[in-house]
Amino acid sequence: MKIALFGATGTIGKAILEEALRRDHQVVAVLRDPDKPLSREGHEGMIKVTGDILMPDSIAAAVEGCDVAISAYGPRFGAESELVEATRSLLEGIRKGGVRRLIAVGGAGGLEIGNGVQLLDTPEFPDEIKPLARAHEDALQVYRASDSAWTVLSPAAVIEPGSRTGQFRIGISQLVKDELDQSRISVEDFAVALLDEVEDPQFYQARFTVGY
Repeated sequence: MKIALFGATGTIGKAILEEALRRDHQVVAVLRDPDKPLSREGHEGMIKVTGDILMPDSIAAAVEGCDVAISAYGPRFGAESELVEATRSLLEGIRKGGVRRLIAVGGAGGLEIGNGVQLLDTPEFPDEIKPLARAHEDALQVYRASDSAWTVLSPAAVIEPGSRTGQFRIGISQLVKDELDQSRISVEDFAVALLDEVEDPQFYQARFTVGY
């Protein structure tokens, strides 16, 4: 497939880029600054194009000819509300660009831990992350109000670089926890789950999650 990738320079975006190239997909890395180096610079399966995720027309030009768009975009600290603006812009931009499907990286904060309680409403959830968590939930509502073909993949409570095992469990609205009551996933396995969804769609207009 030809995949447009937003947020390719971030930790999760880099893992998605790596996994997509591993599977021999062609990746169009959409960057606001195309001179910014990427981890797989010069790889024959990747090209860089200029595009602004907050400008629909810019997105449309960048994604033309792509089969699917992936967003691993993360707003700057203190500008979390831009995530909602970027979501609206993405939906409009990929429609204009003729891309039929969008898969976005979501947040874990809106996942339930039981009795309808969301993770972000627990005492243990860090206050400094709450604005981003709430922005992810607001963005999810934008997706849900759209008639586009979208999917949101939320990580486990803890996502960090680790190993690519290919072994994990899938959830829908509930936080996935292991036998020790821990919720975690490696960035590498998160990317595996996301590319699995790209290749074999299971969640149409829905959010799902992944964890060990």
